[in-house]
Amino acid sequence: MNIEGDGLGQAALKVKRWPKDTIAAGRRHTVGLTSDGTVTAVGDNKYGQCDVSGWRDIVAVAAGNVHMATNTGNAHTISLTSDGTVAAVGWNKHDQCDVNDWRDIVAVAAGWRRTVGLKSDGTVVAVGRNNEGQCNVSGWRDMVAVAAGDWHTVGLKSDGTVTIVGNNRYGQCNVSGWRDIVATAAGYLHTVGLKSGGTVVAVGRNNEGQCNVSGWRGIVAIAAGSNHTIGLKSDGTVVAAGWNEYGQCNISGWRDMVAVAAGCAHTVGLKSDGTVVAVGDNEYGQCDVSGWRGIQLPGN
Repeated sequence: MNIEGDGLGQAALKVKRWPKDTIAAGRRHTVGLTSDGTVTAVGDNKYGQCDVSGWRDIVAVAAGNVHMATNTGNAHTISLTSDGTVAAVGWNKHDQCDVNDWRDIVAVAAGWRRTVGLKSDGTVVAVGRNNEGQCNVSGWRDMVAVAAGDWHTVGLKSDGTVTIVGNNRYGQCNVSGWRDIVATAAGYLHTVGLKSGGTVVAVGRNNEGQCNVSGWRGIVAIAAGSNHTIGLKSDGTVVAAGWNEYGQCNISGWRDMVAVAAGCAHTVGLKSDGTVVAVGDNEYGQCDVSGWRGIQLPGN
């Protein structure tokens, strides 16, 4: 997730209106937006989720994510174009790629088998699987950012409060008390919020310690994988909590980072020089980003 504050050197943050992610991580693939408005992708392409070579004038990307135990339903990629329209490729069993008629979109998010779009008027649209009510966003107003977990959808309001719909089995929707939030992230069964002072809050399933973020300080951006949570610090370093079976939390050596993204079991970081690093599960080549250059930086 990208978040623009008063500069990476300051902990005090403000909500960036309509944050736009330039890197995204799915279950088995990784997506990057280049500075010329084109998109690159690596990893599994079984459902065509990496068929992005023809995209142009893109300003943000999103990738569907899913829990490790689920082998299908996560394989789609979303892009937001400069004219406010949206394109999608990949698996479409639940109509999660049926976004061609969307207009006036300013931010996008991709969850398990669904796609969410934030409109310029602060309303939200969603398509895809809705068995848990995770697409019931038609009544939302005054939103400035959206995030999508497996079975829940998160909306950040301009007043710093958070609204969530969908599955709440593990309390991942219990955010009514949250205040001063400037960014959100959603994992498999947990939700993370970044506060204006650079601290982080989390609710939901914590079996792997993915919600153990109360001690974090100086955070300027967050990302949530299936069962791990990533925080970007104001000094360009990164912290991680949660499931680390594939080394997806081995980021202690990262430096000079400006954005982070988290897939199911891999973590991606964007450096200030436009290059990208990745750790974690690489079974499908989703971490093969060492050759990427010119990835668009946050706020550009």
